[in-house]
Amino acid sequence: MTKNHNNFFNLAFNLAKINLGKTKSNPSVGCVIVKNSSVISSGYTSINGRPHAEANALNKKINFYGSDLYVTLEPCTHYGVTPPCTNIIKDKKINNVYYSFNDVDLRTKKKANLLLKKNNIRVLKKNLYKYNNFYQSYFLNKRNLIPLVDAKIALSKDYYSINKKSKWITNILSRNRVHLIRSEYDSIISTSTSINKDNSLLNCRLEGFDNNKPDLIIIDLNLKIKNNLHLFNLSKKRRIIIITTIKKSAKKSFLQKKGVQFLQVNSLKKKNDFISLFQILKKRGFNRILVESGLTFLNVLLKNKLIFNLYLFKSLTKLGTNGFNNSSAKFIKELKSWNRVKVNLDGENLYKVKIK
Repeated sequence: MTKNHNNFFNLAFNLAKINLGKTKSNPSVGCVIVKNSSVISSGYTSINGRPHAEANALNKKINFYGSDLYVTLEPCTHYGVTPPCTNIIKDKKINNVYYSFNDVDLRTKKKANLLLKKNNIRVLKKNLYKYNNFYQSYFLNKRNLIPLVDAKIALSKDYYSINKKSKWITNILSRNRVHLIRSEYDSIISTSTSINKDNSLLNCRLEGFDNNKPDLIIIDLNLKIKNNLHLFNLSKKRRIIIITTIKKSAKKSFLQKKGVQFLQVNSLKKKNDFISLFQILKKRGFNRILVESGLTFLNVLLKNKLIFNLYLFKSLTKLGTNGFNNSSAKFIKELKSWNRVKVNLDGENLYKVKIK
């Protein structure tokens, strides 16, 4: 493909990133319409999954006749809550359709090509290698019963996760990058131990992204969460779910009055216990989950191979005697496939480690 083709695909994927993690069970798709080598319209999947990207891009008072359409995922061909995107593509007299990935939904998979060609619309599929993992959560959710579960951790150069003299391990640029990563997930999992210690909000506080507050899932089997945490008093509410073994208590009643939801489990020790929990969370609409906790809980998930990708922020500073870990960092040290993310963090490094 030509350089211009790649540029239009890059633009389409950048659009798709806008609502990544906010489209429920639908994939987040980006679409760019090009005519005479210029972009004349664009769109991306709406929050909650509808309308689709192609419909948003083409639903404008523009003459699209003879245009080229670039879209990150194969256009849908089936009727659901809305008509198929191939209908509007045909109606608007698009000339060429370029897409990057086949849909895994059997109602559409590899059908757009045949359908559009019958209407004299040329279709070309081109997979861009650097976006190979973009639809990992969508493909996983269609094929399996569990959601995508990724994790994030910050470590010093000598692999400590706790700084005895400061709340922070990394600098402000790395911490802002965490907020951006959070914006691409529909929920965050943490533990009451971590949240109680830092009075954490675990939301997205970047300007322009602050309306996106991923739902919060708290592992708190013995209901040790503090009543007066900041996250229970935010004016902009979001769903908070506490995973616990406790059936009834005054604290539970108090938090329920604040809008906190509870999910009762019998145990959370074995791998199958976690798989059952993730299956329940998927049924509740969670498809992209980010784990932000201390090493103790993260190690349990790593040991049981329940994490797909790990975002590892690595400081350049050695903490030495000022460093501390509640659990060993050996699982992280032994991980392979460390891929450095190309982003300026003022000397610090971000790695995305593919685990499975």
